[in-house]
Amino acid sequence: MRRLAIPIVFLAASAAAYPQQAPAGATATTQSEQAPIRTVFHVRYISGTSVYIDGGRNSGLAEGTKLILKQDPKKPNGDPSNVALEPGIIAKLKVVSVASTSAVCEVEAKARDLAEGDAISLPQEEVANLVQKDTLGATRKYPMVVSFTQGDPLDEEVREAEPRPPLPEVNQIRGRLGFDVSSIQELGQNGANSSEYGFVFRADFTRIKGTYWNLNGYWRGTLQKGPSGTQQSLQNLLNRTYLMSLSYINPQSRWMAGIGRLFVPYAASLETIDGAYVSMKLTDRTLISTFGGSTPDPSAWNYNPKNKIGGAFLNFHGGSYDNFHYSSSGGAGVNMQQWSVNRPFLFTENEFSYKRYFSLFHSMQIDKPTANPGSTAVNMGLGQSLLSVRVQVHPRVTLDVSDTYFRDVPTYDPTLVGTGLLDKYLYQGVNGGARVTLPLHLTGYFSLGRSSSSSDKKDSLNQMFGATMTHIWKTGLMIDARYSKFDNSFSSGTYRALMLTRDLGERFRLNVQGGRYAYNSALASTNNSNFVNVMFDTNLGARMFVESAFTTQRGGSLNYNQWINTLGYRFDNRASHKIRP
Repeated sequence: MRRLAIPIVFLAASAAAYPQQAPAGATATTQSEQAPIRTVFHVRYISGTSVYIDGGRNSGLAEGTKLILKQDPKKPNGDPSNVALEPGIIAKLKVVSVASTSAVCEVEAKARDLAEGDAISLPQEEVANLVQKDTLGATRKYPMVVSFTQGDPLDEEVREAEPRPPLPEVNQIRGRLGFDVSSIQELGQNGANSSEYGFVFRADFTRIKGTYWNLNGYWRGTLQKGPSGTQQSLQNLLNRTYLMSLSYINPQSRWMAGIGRLFVPYAASLETIDGAYVSMKLTDRTLISTFGGSTPDPSAWNYNPKNKIGGAFLNFHGGSYDNFHYSSSGGAGVNMQQWSVNRPFLFTENEFSYKRYFSLFHSMQIDKPTANPGSTAVNMGLGQSLLSVRVQVHPRVTLDVSDTYFRDVPTYDPTLVGTGLLDKYLYQGVNGGARVTLPLHLTGYFSLGRSSSSSDKKDSLNQMFGATMTHIWKTGLMIDARYSKFDNSFSSGTYRALMLTRDLGERFRLNVQGGRYAYNSALASTNNSNFVNVMFDTNLGARMFVESAFTTQRGGSLNYNQWINTLGYRFDNRASHKIRP
C-alpha cells in the first residue's frame, strides 16, 4: 500500500499541472490572484486643517500616503464645488496619522474647502505602490501545490536569498531643517530692540530603519534668547502651538506609545501635552492608556507651562465611518503645580457618528480644585463640559449646536483672540449655527447663542458671522472674513479678522491675516489691539527653502514690529531614486 502512495501523488501533481482547454467564451484565470485594492475613500469629519477619512491601515494607507480630490466630469462648468487646483484635481492631501480603519490627513493644497462626504482618491503612483506591496505581501492568493516532504536544499537557498524591495513606507525619511533669525522692535518711550536665533525642524519619518517607530510633526525653538522682559509676540505664540512626536504603532503588537508634544489618542479633550503616553490593547476594540506631561499650548483652555498632568483611561471604539462609528473613553487624572496636587479629576470623552449626516462629541471633567490659603474649600463638581452636535440636512447645508461650560476661568493666552483659535472657549452656553455653500465659490457661516452661568446676573449674547470665498478670479486665492462678539462669565469683547491665503503645497505658501480685537477681562492686561501677520514660504532650488514672516501689533500693552527670516534644507531619502533615469 505504501508503494502505491508515491505513484498516486505523482499522478495527482501531473494532472493538476497539465493545462486543460477552457470552455468557449470563458476567460482564462491567472495562477495567482491579487486581493482587491481600495482606491477611493470618503471624508467623515473635518476639524480645522485635519481631515478624517474612512480608510486606514487595513486599506493599505500609511503615514505619508498622498491622496487627491478629483474633479467630477458630470458637473457643469462654473460649479463652485468642482473648481480645479490643476487639471482634474481639486485638492491634494497627505496622511499624517493612521489607524486600522481610519486616518487623519492634512491638506497640502486646495481650490476649495473640503466637505464631509467628499470622495478622496489615491493618485496613480500611490496605486502602483500598493499593487507592488500587495504583490509581495501576504494578501496574495496562491494555487495549491504538491511538494515533497523534504525540499531541494539548493532551491530553498535560492528562495531565501532572493532580494525583495521594501514597502514604500519603510524607512521613508523626509522633512525640512532651517536656521532662523527673529528681530523684535518695541515701540514707545521705553522701546528696545532684541534678536533671537533658533532652528526650525519639520519631520515626516515613517518606519524608521524598518521598525515601527515614526517621527512626525513640526518644531521651532530658540538657541539664544533676547534679554528678560522681551516683548511676547503673536507669531511666537503661534509657533508654540506645534505638534512633534515620536510614536510606536505596530499593527501586530498590543502596545502603542508616543513621546513629544502631542494629543493623547482617544483623549483629545485633554488638549496638547508635552510628555508621553503608553497604550495596551485588551481586545480589537478596547484599550487602556496612561499619560503624563505638561500643558504648553497657549491656545488650550488648560494652558500653563508649569502645570503637570497625568492619569489613565479605558477606551471602547468600533463601527465604521461608512455606517455607525463610536468611541467612548473614561478615566481619572491629576493636575499638579510644582509637584503638589492641585486638581484631581475624572473625565469622559464620547464620539458618535452616522455616515456624514450626523456627529456628536461630548467631553467633561469632574474635579476638586485645591483652594488657596485662607479661601473657602471648593467641593467636587463639574469643572468643564464641551458638547457639539452636527447635522447635514442638505449637501450644501450643515447645522450645528454647541454647549460650553467652564466653572473656572480658562487659562489660554488672550493675545490669540483675533486668530479664531479660541472661538470654542469664548462662547459659553448654548449656541447654534449653520454653514451654507453658495454659488461662485462662496461659503457663509454664522453662530448665535446665549451665554449663562451660575455667576451671571443675566444672560448675554454671543454672535459670529463669516464668509469664505475660494479660487478668486481663478488664481487659487482664498479669503475669509469674520466678525465675532462674545460675552461670558470671565470675559467679553469683539474681534474682526480677515485672512488671505494661497497654498500650493511645498512649492509656495502665502498667508496674510489681520484684524482688530477688544478683549475685556479683569485677569488680562491685553485690551484693544490691531494686528497684521504675514507669512511667505517657498522653495529655493531643488533642496533649499526660504521662509519670511512679519508681524505688527498696536494697542494695549502690545506695540511692536517683528521680522522672522528662515533659510533651510529640504531632504527626502526617496528623491534621489525619483530623479534617476
